[in-house]
Amino acid sequence: MGRPLLVPLAGGGTVEIVGELISKPYVTITLNMMRKFGVEVAVNGWKSFDVPGYSYVAPQEIYVEGDASSASYFLAAGAIAGGPVRVNGVGRDSIQGDVRFVEVLAQMGAKVEIGPDWIEVSAPDSGKLAPFDLDLNHIPDAAMTAAVTALFAGGQSTIRNIGSWQVKETDRITAMGCELRKLGATVVEGPDFLKITPPAKLNAGVAIDTYDDHRMAMCFSLAALGGVPVRINDPQCVAKTFPEYFVALDSISKR
Repeated sequence: MGRPLLVPLAGGGTVEIVGELISKPYVTITLNMMRKFGVEVAVNGWKSFDVPGYSYVAPQEIYVEGDASSASYFLAAGAIAGGPVRVNGVGRDSIQGDVRFVEVLAQMGAKVEIGPDWIEVSAPDSGKLAPFDLDLNHIPDAAMTAAVTALFAGGQSTIRNIGSWQVKETDRITAMGCELRKLGATVVEGPDFLKITPPAKLNAGVAIDTYDDHRMAMCFSLAALGGVPVRINDPQCVAKTFPEYFVALDSISKR
């Protein structure tokens, strides 16, 4: 959605969408930021965008949020391993779609507290997360975190409407299915869904392939919370978005 950012400077125009627009929350982030800088874009049923010609005007002050997609790993860790884990920088006032990952954790029974710019998550009192069946088209990146979190649920979980996974850094549907099976899960793959049944106990000593995909590395690191050693091949691929991810994860780990 970077091109509309340039349209006001070129005198305005209309951006038309060919096919179905996916990941609408990410587009909404762009539109919200343009609005903060004085440009109001007309959205025509998510089929086209009328962008006025305008010179951007910087607001006197702007708050830069943390990355809600990256926050999902730490929030999931709180739900899986006990917690509480608090993430600052994203919360109730966030404009990022992936902040809604907490809705998945809440449906799984995790305890969620949320403030204007922070979120805190703990495991259920029972210690066992519930399975889920959800359309996660609106949070495709955080949906990967949900897939690994499903390893700790008490039954089969289903993630629906994730066809966009096939055209990301790798075919994430195929890659996710393959690596989840290494850990002992039973996985049914479809063109836009995954069904994940966790094993009674995770397989130990598994080496996870990352497919040069930063999110595969980060979300599968959570499997180690199941009390088994997990090796992440090519961990340096996290440098794309979160170079210090493993240092940050280690900082919240129990000694």
